[in-house]
This record gives sequence, structure tokens and C-alpha cells, in this order.
Amino acid sequence: MRRETQNILLVLLGGALLKIGVNGDYLRYVKPAQQPWVVAGGAVILLLGAVAIVRDVLAARQARTVAAGHDHHHPARSAWLLVVPVLAVFLVAPPALGSDSVIRTSAGAPRSAVAQDAAAFPPLPAGDVVPLTLTEFVTRAGWDSRGSLNGRTVRLSGFVVHGKEGVLLARMVIRCCAADAAPMTVRLAGPQAARYPDDTWLEVTGQVVPGTAVAANGYTPDVTVTALRPIPAPQDAYEY
Repeated sequence: MRRETQNILLVLLGGALLKIGVNGDYLRYVKPAQQPWVVAGGAVILLLGAVAIVRDVLAARQARTVAAGHDHHHPARSAWLLVVPVLAVFLVAPPALGSDSVIRTSAGAPRSAVAQDAAAFPPLPAGDVVPLTLTEFVTRAGWDSRGSLNGRTVRLSGFVVHGKEGVLLARMVIRCCAADAAPMTVRLAGPQAARYPDDTWLEVTGQVVPGTAVAANGYTPDVTVTALRPIPAPQDAYEY
């Protein structure tokens, strides 16, 4: 790869990292705590690319021969063509992981829950409707032997997945970055959710069906839906 191409790619890569670090798109790839590293890495890469370009421009001004100018003119044109894919990534960020990832990855309770004392779950707060993350809901449904969810109405949010087991509400859980993402899922009992296509974000109110989160179904509890409504996709689509 020519030096011109390398330098341009460095500038574009650094600019892309700075862009997603500032506008929040980095949350599609890594945890919120990684933002300073994304921004710092982008700034360093951008600076390295800019310094290299300035250095090469100054060096080129010192080359006065016709042969030197001829040797570098045409390859530079082809070098620009190589950055088109990088520009596409810079301008069009891919979406967060969704229903396709859920279908291709086995669901399950968080690994940390396996080592938890089943009696260590604190009581749920008072109130007619308790907002919970999908991770906390699935963990309690699968591992809380006291049945703290039983008879309690909860509010969950996630995206729709039409799977072989029925209509699921899902969230992707990451520990470091999107590469280690794993789904948390609940099965929505009732016909209300069936009309929504995959990746539609819903806020769901309902109650757990006791005893439905077991190892055989990947700790996917059934939820009897009492109400639901579509909501905008959150900027931070993952749970941690």
C-alpha cells in the first residue's frame, strides 16, 4: 500500500473514531465507559495521519524532477479509490445488533447469576408497576428461589424477535464490546406483540409466568402481557 493511501486511511479512521465518540454512535460497539478511549484513540490516529501528510507534502515540494512528478501522479489517483469503503463506514454507521443476532446466538441468564446465592436477591421496590432491565428480570426469573417476581407487574423494554419459540422481547448484553454480545430474551404470551415486525422497540407491561425460565429454553421466561406500546430505539441499545 502506498504512503499516500496509508496516510489518508489514518485520517479517515481517526475522524471516524472521533465522530462516533462525540455523537454517541460508539455505544453500538462498546460500553459507555470506553468513550474516553475511543475519543483519545481517534485523536491520536488523526494527528498521526495529518502529520504524515504534511511531512510528505513538504518532501514532495523538494522533489523537482519531472520523473518524480510522473511517478507519483497516477498512483495517487488510484489511492483515492481505495478510501471509498472507509468513507462509507465514516458516513453511514451500521446499526446496533438486533434480531438477527438473537436468532444466531443462544440466550441465557448471565453467567454471574449461576454463582449467586439464590436467596441474595433484594426485594423489589414497592409500586404497582416495577421497571426492570431485561437482564435483572431474566436473572430473577431463573435463579430467585423465593419467587420475588411472582404476582408482580413489571415494565420491560426491548426489541421484537419472531423466533421458533414465538414472539420474543430481547436485549443484547455486552461485557466489553459488541463482539461478546449475548441476548437476554423473554417470551411474550398473548397476541398483542405478534403484529409488530422484527426489531420494533416495545415497552411491555406484564407478569412472569412462574417456572418458565429453565435451562432447557435458555432461561427465557414467559411474560403475560397486560399492555404494550412501541417506543423509539434508545441511543444505548445494550445492557451491561
